[in-house]
Amino acid sequence: MSKFIQKAIPIIILLVFIVVMLSGNYLKRPLSKEDNLPQAIQIVMKNVSENRWEEASKNTEALGHIWTRIIKRVQYSSERDEINALSTNIARLNGAILSRDKSSALIELSEAHEHWVNLGR
Repeated sequence: MSKFIQKAIPIIILLVFIVVMLSGNYLKRPLSKEDNLPQAIQIVMKNVSENRWEEASKNTEALGHIWTRIIKRVQYSSERDEINALSTNIARLNGAILSRDKSSALIELSEAHEHWVNLGR
C-alpha cells in the first residue's frame, strides 16, 4: 500500500498540473454576461468608430474591470507575455480615447482582440 501511494501521489500531482496548464481555452470563456471580453472590445470599437468618446471611455473602464476578473482565472494557464501585452493594450487604449485619437484606439482594440484570441493556445 505504501509503494502504491508513493507512486500515485506524484502521478496525480502531475495530472493536476497538466489539466491546469491546458485549461486556458476553457477558462477564458465568459462565465457570465459581465465577463465577455470579446463583446466588450466590440462595444468599445463601435463607440470609437462612431466618435462617441464619452461612451467609449466608460466602456473602456468596464473593459479594464472585465480583464482584471479574467486575469485571475487564466494566469496559470496562459503565457505571462500575452497577459501583459493585453494589459498594455488596454492602458494604451485609455490614452488614445483620452486624446480622442480614433486610429490609435482602433489599432489598440484590434491588437487586444488578437492577444485575446492567442491567449491560452
